[in-house]
Parts: sequence; C-alpha cells; structure tokens
Amino acid sequence: MRAILKKITHPFLKYTSQKYFSKPRIYGFEGIKVKVMPEVFPPHCTLSTKILLEYLKPLDLNEKTLLELGSGSGIIALYAASKGAKVTASDINTIALTALKENSSQNGLDIEIVESDLFQNIKQQRFDYIIINPPYYAKQPKNIKEQAWFCGENFEYFQKLFEELTTRTDHTILMILSQDCDIMHIKHIAKQWSLHLTIEQEQTKLLEQNYIFRISKDD
Repeated sequence: MRAILKKITHPFLKYTSQKYFSKPRIYGFEGIKVKVMPEVFPPHCTLSTKILLEYLKPLDLNEKTLLELGSGSGIIALYAASKGAKVTASDINTIALTALKENSSQNGLDIEIVESDLFQNIKQQRFDYIIINPPYYAKQPKNIKEQAWFCGENFEYFQKLFEELTTRTDHTILMILSQDCDIMHIKHIAKQWSLHLTIEQEQTKLLEQNYIFRISKDD
C-alpha cells in the first residue's frame, strides 16, 4: 500500500515541494528556529530529523560533547546546544554553514561550525555523541543539495563513512535510516569495516518505519 501511495503522489509532491522550498523556510523545535535556505536539505520533508530531535529530548546533554556530522539546517546541533551540550556541527555545504552561523546567533547559542567532508577537518577528539542523518538513496548526486539525499550509485558515502568511523568507535554513534533505503546493503558495508549496526530505537509514522542505529565495533 505504501509503495502504491508513493507512485500516485510522488510527481505532485515533488513539484509542490520544489516550489515551496525555492525560498528560505523556517523550521522549529522546542523554541529553536532555523531559516533553511533553498540549497539546504529541508528537514520539513522527512521524519528523520524530528525523530532524532525527539530521541535527544529526554537525554541529559549538559556538558556532553556532541558532533552532528552533516548538520544541514543545524536544528539538531542547536537543540543539543540549548540542552547544555558542547556542540560541533559539520557539513560540506558552505551555504548551510553560513546559514547555521546566522541561526546560531539568532538563537543565542554558541557552537563550533566546521566545513568538512565527513571527518576530514574534524579534530581527533572524543565526542560523547556523534549524530548522523545520512544520505541513503543509491544515486549519484548532481549538486551540493542532492548530496544530502543520494549516497552514490555504489553507496560510496557509506564506504567512506564506515572506514573513517573505525577510529572513533569509543563514541556513542547514532545513525538514522528509513525502510525506504537498502538497510541490508548498508549493514553489509559496515561489516566490511568490522562495524555492527544495532537498533537503538524503531518508530513507525505515516506508514514509514525509521530506525536509529547504534554503530559499534563488531564482536
């Protein structure tokens, strides 16, 4: 049923969403508001951002160190900072990072903002939490915005991600994936780097299952 609904509604949703997000739009959570630029992944479109925010809500983040890897709009980073976390937010999209600097100032929150392709420019330090909302559709991105959706035809994003995570498994690493992506193949790639994905939380909303996975060394 879900697949049928997607086929019926997708062309209309694609057109209307492109038109709607051709202008900056506001996204908010628990008093934190961010302006999302047209060139940046819009958290309004998917459930993943809200699920991660709700996951963080009951956690005691005061004085904890947290990295949002691929921060996009930065709403997760800013919300964590509002809960007292010492936050680093990274992205390869310079437009997203410029907007995040403005949004952090508007919200009165101080976070470290780093332009980085995955961990390329991230200092080798211990983070209590690493939060990842990855691109997971198997297609080659055509521009910087599409890199937030597509992981490459051969899942190149995950190959690189898991390789770089092998030196950081002493952190709590959390990554969200939807049933819409090839989770088994992503798990297989992780296995190649001796990493294991364990379901931390599962949620079903609007007929879509989303999973927060904890990434750790394979036993």
